[in-house]
Amino acid sequence: MQPQSSEPGFDAAFLFAAMRRGFRRACPKCGEGRLFTGYLTPRPVCGHCGVDTGQIYTADIAPYFTILIVGHLIVPALLVSEQLAHPDMWLQAAIWPTLALLLTLWFLPRVKGCIMGLMWALGMRGHERQ
Repeated sequence: MQPQSSEPGFDAAFLFAAMRRGFRRACPKCGEGRLFTGYLTPRPVCGHCGVDTGQIYTADIAPYFTILIVGHLIVPALLVSEQLAHPDMWLQAAIWPTLALLLTLWFLPRVKGCIMGLMWALGMRGHERQ
């Protein structure tokens, strides 16, 4: 039995599907069209289904969640490696910032797409005047 929200029209499967499609950097509605024209620039309209995603404004929430995710991956790995292997400081100074940068670059467009999918599914635009 699935839990249901008290809000009318709330469909968790619909929200998670839109978020999953956004995480893949695809259109939150059809999953076929590309969500971004470049690295982080949203397409004005999906080339496959025509849904308007260009007006969704995510502000700084995507970098915030990306930092949160990468920090929760890097810090425990750093602490475990220090406890188990005791690597030299120069090796740690080379590995951890590089890994953090690579993870950040990988996660940022995916997290932004996921948030755009959620905002699209909820009918949000992200502006003060909606």
